[in-house]
Amino acid sequence: MATRNHAEAQHNQRKAAMPTVKQKEAAPIGDAKNRKALEDIGNMVNLRIADGKPGHRPITSFGAQLLANAQAAAAAKKLPKQVALPSDGTTKNKSPVKNSKPEVIIDISPSTKQKKNQEKKSYHASSSKNKVHSLSSVLTARSKIACGIQDIDVDDDNNELFMSEYVEDLYKFYKLQENFFRPRDYMSSQVDINAKMRAILADWLIEVHYKFELRPETLYLTMSIIDRYLSVESVLRRELQLVGVSAMLIACKYEEIWAPEVNDFICISDRAYAREQILRMEKAILNKLDWCLTFPTMYMFIVRFLKAAASNKEMENMAFFYAELALTHYSMVMYRPSMVAASAIYAAQCNLKKSPPWNKTLQYYTGFSANQLLECAKHMVSFHSTAPNSKLTVVYKKYSKDELGGVALRSPATKFVED
Repeated sequence: MATRNHAEAQHNQRKAAMPTVKQKEAAPIGDAKNRKALEDIGNMVNLRIADGKPGHRPITSFGAQLLANAQAAAAAKKLPKQVALPSDGTTKNKSPVKNSKPEVIIDISPSTKQKKNQEKKSYHASSSKNKVHSLSSVLTARSKIACGIQDIDVDDDNNELFMSEYVEDLYKFYKLQENFFRPRDYMSSQVDINAKMRAILADWLIEVHYKFELRPETLYLTMSIIDRYLSVESVLRRELQLVGVSAMLIACKYEEIWAPEVNDFICISDRAYAREQILRMEKAILNKLDWCLTFPTMYMFIVRFLKAAASNKEMENMAFFYAELALTHYSMVMYRPSMVAASAIYAAQCNLKKSPPWNKTLQYYTGFSANQLLECAKHMVSFHSTAPNSKLTVVYKKYSKDELGGVALRSPATKFVED
């Protein structure tokens, strides 16, 4: 009898310890959170913040990879899913909760990345091999071969930056545009300045450009802006340097990645102008030019023509030496930028005693024959002859340095050009 009463007492205690249905519903959410975390692991873990608002914490990429490996191993062994344990420590069978959305596992292993890279390489290789040339390009290439003209863009087909498919059309457009932006003979209309003052300004700007280590495009754009502005506006003598400083500031903003600041130009001009004066002149220049700064300069043509000449470093330095000499002389403004660039190549070829100095390839890509360039090239050779004794020696000293090959120290090709 005592044993029976003791068994009933233990049964009542166990029954009282087990939670009822209402008690389960009113139980703390900690158990549900644990169960939910076990069921949804690998996706997003639902957290409870102190104020009772739910939050989300993403699983890290390393954890996702470990989880993916574990799930793959479990699927291979067909292991049953783990069942959450109640808080009282007893086990109870419960059907697993199925997620409404299927889990998507992304494999980020190195092997997958390598496969993707190989697929990209094979795609690019196949696309480059299957490149289709237009009928006009094929006919043009055949006509060049028939006329003895070397195709200078044949090795650039696989490089999209060279635009070999339409680079010739681009330079045809440049030649049309240079006629619209050519400065006129403006010195006759200028009252307070002359060609000698412009030469002094150009010589000083070339030195500033060299000290600031700016891009070559910046120098040629600066001089083009100055000539275009002086063609439409009369400038006083005391403001000519201000025009040059403001023009170089505009060109730097257009061409440079890290353009010099206004204070740099104030210091380089020995504080001859204030900040407000430079900015006011900059605005005046842009308004007079209608904010149009995209036009062909001599530099655009000379880099193309050097490629047609199959130039080396010495040839490049010599051509740029003649081109910068041309920038300092007002008499070269009357020529088109493409003709000045081609004449610089012709004079450099003569100075280096290339035989012949002009061939069919150069004539095709420049659009000028040797007879058309002769007069302009003679001017450049004469500039070279007088450069050592000139008062404006910046260009001569610059190209006399070893870093630029000392090409200015070579004897001028006066006789070779005349022959």
